[in-house]
Amino acid sequence: MLNYIWLNDKSSILKQLPQGFKTAAILLHPFVQMPLGWAQSKQKNECEPIYPSNEEILNLGEPVSWEQVLKDSGLKTHEELALALKTSIGALRQEYARTDLADKLNLNFKTDLYYPTEDSTSVFLISGLLKVLGSNGANKFFFSEPIFDKSGILEIDNITLLEISELTDKELILMDENMKFAFMSVYDSFFTLFFTKDENITQIVQSRNWEAIICNNETYINWYLSRGIY
Repeated sequence: MLNYIWLNDKSSILKQLPQGFKTAAILLHPFVQMPLGWAQSKQKNECEPIYPSNEEILNLGEPVSWEQVLKDSGLKTHEELALALKTSIGALRQEYARTDLADKLNLNFKTDLYYPTEDSTSVFLISGLLKVLGSNGANKFFFSEPIFDKSGILEIDNITLLEISELTDKELILMDENMKFAFMSVYDSFFTLFFTKDENITQIVQSRNWEAIICNNETYINWYLSRGIY
């Protein structure tokens, strides 16, 4: 069983993978489009901040790609969009924060469109995630949650998407029983890290239609900063 791992920004992601794992990809969490008028129907007043629950996202929400938000906002790159998001939630030190990018993103934000899920894996990714975990004949998967030190084994066919999304609202790592694939959410981030012992990670990502950055030897966990751009 693989426990949750903490990646530093001093060396690349690939150099910090657990033994035996060869490749990695950064899976970008989609933005969430709720039906028009959804927020108005939920808010007691227009100034009240509101975000849909995982159940509401699964039942009513539609995923919106980073690529589409780039087109709508006028931001130029995925790195700029990541900086805008992290600046907006106060997740960057002052020397890295880009209020100009955050302002540009929020100024062009559409009605009933919401930021991607942060900290935990987006519910939009979980169905594909389960298919990958079970693609090598695995029937079970391990999970590890570091904040409350929870871990266990669950059956792939006997758990719902909502139940997985509610294992934790923070960091979580999932790995198939054959220990071939792993998915790990990252605190204060809008992506999930996917790593595998296979070399064909690009084909896996494409088959699931995930929006992702395939890691190379120069990809750091803070890939959105200049050092991580490639």
